[in-house]
Amino acid sequence: MKDTDWNDYALETQAIRAGHRRTQEGEHSIPIFPTSSYVFNSAEEASLRFTGQLPGNVYSRFTNPTVTAFQERLALLEKGDRCLAFASGMAAIMAVGMGLLKAGDHVVCSRGVFGNTVLLFQNYFGKFGVATDFVDLTDAAAWEAAIQPNTRFLFLETPSNPLTEIADIAELAGIAHQHGCLLVVDNCFCTPALQKPLTLGADIVVHSATKYLDGHGRCIGGAVVANHEIIEKSIYPYLRTGGATMSPFNAWTFLSGLETLAVRMKAHCDNALALAEWLERQPGVAKVHHPGLASHPQHALAKKQQSHFGAIVSFELAGGKDHAWKLIDATEMISITANLGDVKTTITHPATTTHGRLTPEARAAAGIRDGLVRVSVGLENIEDIKKDIARGL
Repeated sequence: MKDTDWNDYALETQAIRAGHRRTQEGEHSIPIFPTSSYVFNSAEEASLRFTGQLPGNVYSRFTNPTVTAFQERLALLEKGDRCLAFASGMAAIMAVGMGLLKAGDHVVCSRGVFGNTVLLFQNYFGKFGVATDFVDLTDAAAWEAAIQPNTRFLFLETPSNPLTEIADIAELAGIAHQHGCLLVVDNCFCTPALQKPLTLGADIVVHSATKYLDGHGRCIGGAVVANHEIIEKSIYPYLRTGGATMSPFNAWTFLSGLETLAVRMKAHCDNALALAEWLERQPGVAKVHHPGLASHPQHALAKKQQSHFGAIVSFELAGGKDHAWKLIDATEMISITANLGDVKTTITHPATTTHGRLTPEARAAAGIRDGLVRVSVGLENIEDIKKDIARGL
C-alpha cells in the first residue's frame, strides 16, 4: 500500500481510508488481529521492543494492529497528534484522571455531564484525595472563580447531557491556559464530524466510541486524543499498566462505523432538528432543548462552533415523572434504552436512568427535572418518529 499522507485529505476520506496498512495478503478491508502476543526474531529484538527502542508490537494489552488503525484514524479526524483506545468511554475518562492527577489535586467539572462521570470524580477520585468542584457549563465567570492553585484540568461535555447546553470551548481554553490548567472536552455527542475541540484550544478530547463513532449500538469502547507529550508521558503509561484495553474486534467494528460517520451525522442532525421544531408546536410540551432551535440560549454559539446541531433532543412535560413515563411507555417503534448514538431512535427518562444515581439536589442543580425526556434521534423516517412520540402526548 502506498505511503499516503492522509492529512492532505478531507474528513470523509480519512474516515474511510486512514490507518490501514495492508498486509502481504493485499486485503481491501481492514483485518482483525485476534492475538494476545507477538513473536520476536531474537532476544535482542524482544528487549528493544519492550523498552521502546525499536517500534513494533509488544503485547495486545497496549499494542495491536487493528486497535492502532482505529487510533490513527480517530486522531486524524480530531486533528490530534495521537489517540489511545480504551475498553469504554468511562475507561477513557478514568485514564485521563489516573494519568494526570495525584492526591491533593483539584478538578473543575461542568454539572451537565453524564451521571457516571460525576460519580467517578466525586466517589472514586475523591477517595484518593482529588477534589472536584462542579459549575454551570455556560458560566465562564464561574469556571474561572472555581480554579484553585492546585487545579489540574477543566472537564466538560458540549453539548451537555441531556440538556444540550453549549460551552464556548475557545473561551474556556483561554481561561484554563491562563491559569496553567488543561481543558478536557468530551466530544461524544458531536464527534469530529460536527466539532473539533482541539482546533478551538482544548488540550484533550475523550470519546465514548460506543455512541456515534460506532453508530449501531454494537460494541463498547472509548478513546483519548491529545498531543504526543500528554499521551506519551501521562496516558500511555497508564494504559500499558492498567490494562483498560480495547479489544481488536471492537476496534474493527469502530473502524467500520467511522466509514459512514459523516453521512450518518448529517442525517441524524436533520432528523433531530425536524423533531425539535415539531415538538415545540405540540401542546403539553413545556420546553424543548436542542441547539438548532432559535429558542436555545446558545443557538448562535452552536452555529459558530459546530457544523451541525447534533442528534439529541430533550423535552420537558409539565406533568412530571408520571407524564414522562406514560409518554415513553406509549411508544411502539422507538427503543426504550439509555444508550444513544444509534441508527435506531432511543428514548429515556434521565432522572431515573442516566442520572438516577445522583442525589436529588445534584439533579436539580444540573437541571434534570422529573418531567424531562431525552431522545437520541435515529435514522428512521422522521414522520414515523413523530408519530411514535405523538402516541403519548
